[in-house]
Amino acid sequence: MRIKSVAILCCLMLCLAMELFAQVPTHPWQGARVGFLGDSIWDPHAYTEVKKSWSFLSDWLGITPYVYAVSGNQWIHIRHQAEQLQAEHGDEVDAIIVFVGTNDFLAGVPIGNWWTEKTEEVMQAVGHPKAPVNRVKRTMEMTDDTYKGRINQAVSLLKSMYPTKQIVLLTPLHRGLANFGDRNLQPDESYQNSAGEYVNAYIQATLDAADVWGIPVINLSALSGLNPMVEQQVPYFINADTDRLHPNTAGHQRMAATLYYQLMSLPVHFDKP
Repeated sequence: MRIKSVAILCCLMLCLAMELFAQVPTHPWQGARVGFLGDSIWDPHAYTEVKKSWSFLSDWLGITPYVYAVSGNQWIHIRHQAEQLQAEHGDEVDAIIVFVGTNDFLAGVPIGNWWTEKTEEVMQAVGHPKAPVNRVKRTMEMTDDTYKGRINQAVSLLKSMYPTKQIVLLTPLHRGLANFGDRNLQPDESYQNSAGEYVNAYIQATLDAADVWGIPVINLSALSGLNPMVEQQVPYFINADTDRLHPNTAGHQRMAATLYYQLMSLPVHFDKP
């Protein structure tokens, strides 16, 4: 009798465990079709021996990655990548993730402003009959010449092309030394660029785009924990002597793990929780 009771209890516990397991929600990005836009860190044709973070996410979540990242690209090129994505995959894309900006820093692109301002006359009525008043009006700055202007152009296009889709920006990573030869030597982030800016300014501008555009931004620079300026973390990058800029497979796996958990807080489909 006692053995029978134990068996019944074990059966009940197993059923309860199975029910609880069945109630565990799946990752919101499970099976999503995602466009990945960016530069050499995500370029499928660059560093082909490295498994990229989008590939890890594909393995872990069953994501279908549409990768249009190109080595050397800057924010100014995201518009072209987005147009290619739409031309080849149309509305079947569920979400777009943009990871770019480090080459804008390298090129010395000025940070610039989000808006231009001018005073205009506008009719107003607040507790009295309407009358003309002067008000300062801001207009989104759309320009190729500044970092913020480039983000404005790209995000404006993405939101116009994919108004119902999830669009996520990632900040640039910390930068270590990159010595690709006599004609391509890139100092680490201890130095300002030709515009007199540190890489932090480009990271902060990307973060600020969240409020400017109403768009999620993941601070990959901070949350990934990757920093080639720390000697003990150089094994996460391609080569200690020549390339502390591009993550290797271990670095990409760490980035992917960070994105896995950050993306859990963001929906892909907005018609259901």
